[in-house]
Amino acid sequence: MITVVILSLSFTAGLVLGAFYFVALWRTVKKLPETPHPVRLMLGSFALRMAVALAGFYFVMNGHWERLAMALLGFIFMKIILTRRFGISKAI
Repeated sequence: MITVVILSLSFTAGLVLGAFYFVALWRTVKKLPETPHPVRLMLGSFALRMAVALAGFYFVMNGHWERLAMALLGFIFMKIILTRRFGISKAI
């Protein structure tokens, strides 16, 4: 029973990490046209997003690959949710 709870919490943590990562990416891309240094913005944003995501996965994993797998599943699930929510613009 406790394993189900821990794996559910790992999945939820993956959802939160995915939401952070992809919303931060979306905001970064939206700011690119108005920034004087777009490369610096992209590299800084990437480094911050990657550091938070990797630290989060490492913390959630705690030495158990099952927790990491559930967190990655949540991360991917959040990507699918946000892609369907925001989607590709019809103007393209």
